[in-house]
Amino acid sequence: MPVFNRRRFLQGAGVGFSAGLFWPLSGLAQDIPRRASALHAGPMQGYPAVRSAQLWLQTLGPARIQVAFWPEGREEARRLTEIVATKAQTQFTALLTLDDLAPGTRYATQVLLDGQALAASPLTVRTLSLWQWRRPAPDFKVLAGSCAYINDPVYDRPGKPYGGGYEIYQPMAAEKADLMVWLGDNLYFREADTLSPAGMALRYWQDRAFAPLQQFLGSAPQVAIWDDHDYGPNDSDASFEFKSTALNLFRNHWANPGYGLPGTPGIFTVVHLYDADFFLLDDRWYRDADAAPARRGKVMFGPQQMTWLKNALLSSKARFKIIAAGGQMLNDDDAYEGWNHYPEERQDFLDWLQETGIKGILFLSGDRHISELMRRPRPRYSGRYDYPLFELTSSPINSGPGRGDANPYRVPGTLVKARNYCSMEFLGAGKDRYLRIRCLDSQGKRLWEQQIAGADLGYA
Repeated sequence: MPVFNRRRFLQGAGVGFSAGLFWPLSGLAQDIPRRASALHAGPMQGYPAVRSAQLWLQTLGPARIQVAFWPEGREEARRLTEIVATKAQTQFTALLTLDDLAPGTRYATQVLLDGQALAASPLTVRTLSLWQWRRPAPDFKVLAGSCAYINDPVYDRPGKPYGGGYEIYQPMAAEKADLMVWLGDNLYFREADTLSPAGMALRYWQDRAFAPLQQFLGSAPQVAIWDDHDYGPNDSDASFEFKSTALNLFRNHWANPGYGLPGTPGIFTVVHLYDADFFLLDDRWYRDADAAPARRGKVMFGPQQMTWLKNALLSSKARFKIIAAGGQMLNDDDAYEGWNHYPEERQDFLDWLQETGIKGILFLSGDRHISELMRRPRPRYSGRYDYPLFELTSSPINSGPGRGDANPYRVPGTLVKARNYCSMEFLGAGKDRYLRIRCLDSQGKRLWEQQIAGADLGYA
């Protein structure tokens, strides 16, 4: 088969190559066909919506890609998305919109590559139901996890393989969740990768096509934030020289509803899912170095992002307001990269939460290679009782497990030092609506379960 000239493959990452250059994947030279005849990765569902859906995919070389879709059982109503041409500049990725969809409906799909239907199993898309002003919010389920290390012996550090437990994606896919929130370190750049934009793009190319991951990517809508390992080097901060490359790659490989604001770059955004809003934060783009003195002015999120978050929380009408970031936010004993090392910025936000009295707050984090639930008490504010703040940490999916620490706010019995993922189920109606959190192992076996009632989040 004729091969595609790869000199432009990584231009989307700010790289140029001479003609005929091979780029190695795990030590093997892999040719890119002149025209793709198959998908490289995906399809993956993007953020959830009522009247549309997003499908992400990646082709093995340039192609014209299109998706046919129809309500299940009504193939006579078959329609087509617009055609998108995949190209080297964006790593042969495509984001296709299924539009003018009906609420609360399941749609069958079929991928067409250069006009030819692919034989792969079709992906089913579910739109959100129209519930506001009509009926109580439905029950729904969200999965969360972080730290997905996929072994690559050529570039891994010597010694025992760090990654494993890849069977975890089978029970995760079987959950049939309404959303998956990736909490950072969704892939791991190796030291060799972050020396060039080319190396970073190649890591995405290799890891996104990982076979055990594919079924899960299509099983539920997927959104993501990053942490240090899928942004840059270990413990990287605002000074990382290839941060623009990291942002371009993230945008090309995830289908979030937004990425920062006009004039305020980054990956922060909000995802709406029935009566829950997920505020996805960027803990890297504006981050001061961990080693900077912990005095006023040291920031993890930065003033512009924090202003956005405060306004977004005040504007939210959701019963549940979940604030998600890569590192832990409430733990006072996090010796690594928690928000406790940025005390002025954290205290300013916690004080603001008490002053405003916003209800329904829950924190969500990854990074630590452990899972745990925290409950942080708060003092009375101006004679008003303030509900305790909860934080769920979910980690690791595939990386090596960690050891934990002396977290003073840990709910007894919730520390897990093994590969796992967590589920959050939003259940019940009216004042009886509550949150059920479960932590599950690589086989989908429940490790612990906790319930958080509306009264625990400030509701009477």
